[in-house]
Amino acid sequence: MSIIQIQIDIAAPLAVCFDVARSVDAHIESARTTGERAVGGVTSGLLKLGDEVTWRARHFGMTQHLTSRIVAFDRPRHFRDEMVRGAFRRLVHDHYFEPAGGGTRMRDVFDFTAPFGIVGSLVDRLILTGYLKRFLESRAEALKQLAESDAVKRFSVQ
Repeated sequence: MSIIQIQIDIAAPLAVCFDVARSVDAHIESARTTGERAVGGVTSGLLKLGDEVTWRARHFGMTQHLTSRIVAFDRPRHFRDEMVRGAFRRLVHDHYFEPAGGGTRMRDVFDFTAPFGIVGSLVDRLILTGYLKRFLESRAEALKQLAESDAVKRFSVQ
């Protein structure tokens, strides 16, 4: 089991940051490096409690599919998505939002267990956790840029 925590301060209101983080379209834009696409369930718009989305992306040179469901939802402070199907043994991703310095502090807690038992644990320690942390940091920075720009109108309720 591994836990990755990241946080970023965003010069935008709480509700705007929350909506950008739960936007399928903003997710796609923020994960361009992996060619991530929503291919099942909710494939555009804002996710809400009970929604499922299946993502297809390239990681480590292989096409991966991951289906997650929104299992907790408290707009604009927190939502949780959990893996329903995918390569991990377990994956829980909490998204927290709190007021900070006239804007919003967005914090991600990414809790996962790699597949393949002992071999997976070794790969996790050597490669996977660092890779996923960089991916989450890159996504957070992209979401920050969206939330702080006029482009946010495409991704939030406001």
